Amino acid sequence: MTEATRRAPGTPCWVSLMVHDVDATQEFYASLFGWEFTPGPQQLGPYVRGLLDGKVVAGIGRLPADRHLPVAWTPYLATDDADATAEAIRSACGTVGVGPLVAGDEGRLAIASDPVGAVFGVWQAAAHTGTAVQGAHGTPVWNELVARDTSVGKFYQVVFGHEAQTSLPSGVGDPADEDRMTLLVGGRPVASVHGVGKALPRDRGPHWMTYFEVEDPDTAARQVVELGGQVIRPPGPGTAGREATVADPEGAVFTVVRTERT
Repeated sequence: MTEATRRAPGTPCWVSLMVHDVDATQEFYASLFGWEFTPGPQQLGPYVRGLLDGKVVAGIGRLPADRHLPVAWTPYLATDDADATAEAIRSACGTVGVGPLVAGDEGRLAIASDPVGAVFGVWQAAAHTGTAVQGAHGTPVWNELVARDTSVGKFYQVVFGHEAQTSLPSGVGDPADEDRMTLLVGGRPVASVHGVGKALPRDRGPHWMTYFEVEDPDTAARQVVELGGQVIRPPGPGTAGREATVADPEGAVFTVVRTERT
């Protein structure tokens, strides 16, 4: 378990979830991940932050009643200048839906979508540098963009300066499963893009998937069901370790993973 500090631009630094029932959602994640909660900035409405051992892990807010938005975990990518990044997003054919705006003395944020419609956030840190715990049960460990193909990765390279490593279909096995791109900052992998072709869920379209570290994906998947959620993809081997894709009671999809240590 290590404490996080200010991230380099382009590095995922925070994840946040907007829901209809904040109280019920708190109960779900408290039971699943052991989070406690504290109030956060209220610029976007009622908002709380999940804590592990008193250190911030993720955010949960209430969806505006007049906006019909999907319930989904959203990763925030670090920037040194949210306004400049917002302009870069627009110039690269993305859309800025919210902000940039100030979140008290915590930082400056924007919420945007890339050219294929996947939603992500931008965070310019001040007092709040992002997730403060890494590697423990209940902490975000990875973010992957699921799209029809990996060509959208070029957008993130242009906007955030990511380097990229691409794995193209070899003609062996499932080609879609092999269409992957790793995004790097300073030579270090920070996120990935997975092209799934026709397997892209029609009801969700391109989207970012947040992976949470857990001690036992099988147990976590059972707990999700017991707590009113559902299992989308049962536990099995994944690229980083044993994993399961699940959804909370409001339908927010995420992946639980036991990362293989090498």
